[in-house]
Amino acid sequence: MTYQFINVERDGPITLITLNRPEVMNAVHSPMHFEMDEALNAFAADPEQWVGIITGAGDRAFSAGNDLKWQAAGGERRAPPSGFAGLTSRFDLTKPLIAAVNGVAMGGGFEIALACDLIIAAEGAVFALPEPRVGLAALAGGLHRLPRAVGVKRAMGMILTGRRVSAREGMEMGFVNEVTPPEELMAAAKRWAGLIGECSPMSIRASKAAVMRGLDEPSLEAALRGQNRYEDVAALFGSEDFVEGPLAFAQKRPPRWKGR
Repeated sequence: MTYQFINVERDGPITLITLNRPEVMNAVHSPMHFEMDEALNAFAADPEQWVGIITGAGDRAFSAGNDLKWQAAGGERRAPPSGFAGLTSRFDLTKPLIAAVNGVAMGGGFEIALACDLIIAAEGAVFALPEPRVGLAALAGGLHRLPRAVGVKRAMGMILTGRRVSAREGMEMGFVNEVTPPEELMAAAKRWAGLIGECSPMSIRASKAAVMRGLDEPSLEAALRGQNRYEDVAALFGSEDFVEGPLAFAQKRPPRWKGR
């Protein structure tokens, strides 16, 4: 598939998606929403692809968020059911995603990163939900994911002021996993992807599903009782990987995961 506003590359079991509108700091407009939706659909459906990385083209921005100039000029504002950038309302993706934040992650750009499972940030990366400063609100998940990630008081300190947070402060707050020099960002993201890839893809998907769905349960007890009903957990128990892992351990050899 050839895209106009994103690039998609595959490196073994890793899919790398690059937001590719550097002339507008990778701001997202309607055509990009739909291209991201197609790319993430393909990633989700491909059994050979186990981990995804999302980054931005150039060295200025991961994404400046919603393309307000496009909107102001009367550009169409449609988005797929999967949400902003085809991601923020995509709740059935149990393959892990890593955001490699190479610069500004503002508004919807920050919401894309928050919708990923890990955030690796270059020194100099900046995060904010500045929507109230332009008469909008971060309704693509930021108002809900940020409090879940860092706690209500810290999140409100960003949400109610629109203030900018550095990569280092983001790590202190708890929504950034690692901060790297800019030239080492992609290597770090791929290192994390490689560490994930050392684990059973079936186990990773079951684990992500249990965490994300368990957060919506009313209590810890309900989460524990409910997890065995999750499709990805059931799939793990019936998988070849479920047999291969203990067998490889007993035979003192690296496991040969099949992701099925």
